[in-house]
Amino acid sequence: MSAPTEKKEKEDPVKMHKEASNLFDRGEFKEARELFHRTAELYHKAQNYFDSSSMNYKAGEAAFAIKDFEGAVEDFMKSAELSFLKGFDRFGVSALEYAKDAYNALGNNEKIKELEKKIKEVKKKLEESF
Repeated sequence: MSAPTEKKEKEDPVKMHKEASNLFDRGEFKEARELFHRTAELYHKAQNYFDSSSMNYKAGEAAFAIKDFEGAVEDFMKSAELSFLKGFDRFGVSALEYAKDAYNALGNNEKIKELEKKIKEVKKKLEESF
């Protein structure tokens, strides 16, 4: 019973982040995506929301690279939602832009229009804040 707990305690999100990035750089996108997901969860549990959002974003990039556009949308939207929730609006816009690219690859014009509207609203809000 204690073995799974010990394993979780040994998981270091910083090391996992680096390993996932190395996997991504070597073109091992499926493996990288899985590790980015696990790392995102660990960062989230540690209340490191920016890095959690970033890991979901990177998972989306990995999914996009292997043409898993539905998975990419899921990851980018998760990144955007957390980003907006925690005030990382510029990062959230970037995630929405990439989700829009994935919807474009899927040929989903309705979702593209929804995201364009959301992106425009957030950008306007950002401009007004300066």
